[in-house]
Amino acid sequence: RSSKVSRDTLYEAVKEVLQGSKTKRRKFVETVELQISLKNYDPQKDKRFSGTVRLKSTPRPKFSVCLLGDQQHCDEAKAVDIPHMDIEALKKLNKNKKLVKKLAKKYDAFLASESLIKQIPRILGPGLNKAGKFPSLLTHNENLVAKVDEVKSTIKFQMKKV
Repeated sequence: RSSKVSRDTLYEAVKEVLQGSKTKRRKFVETVELQISLKNYDPQKDKRFSGTVRLKSTPRPKFSVCLLGDQQHCDEAKAVDIPHMDIEALKKLNKNKKLVKKLAKKYDAFLASESLIKQIPRILGPGLNKAGKFPSLLTHNENLVAKVDEVKSTIKFQMKKV
């Protein structure tokens, strides 16, 4: 039986979680999962939804981003020490499911140059998409470091059928 939770109760619970993380230090990063059940919402009939929210802070400091880029973007990434792969490196994976899966596992998110993003499914197959890590678009008039920070501080949410 579920009921409405007041804002104060929620804030109190969050405060206690944060307090608990300070008093009882763990030797690993703890994650907090929030599950919300929606009343009068039929996932079979009603539209499922998903989206992203940009947070003020970075929720996961160790969040790793890899750039799948053209020459200019790869040079920029190299200059600021951001992991990157060019089209040749991607072609070497040769649609090998295991290698693509390994790549998807290695990084938390991907960015891709405008010129490359449409070719990625053709070069890598559906691996990144299956892992839910299809690259975000990076254009040449965007700042690479700022875009990486944006990706790091954005969280995704989605409605799943139960």
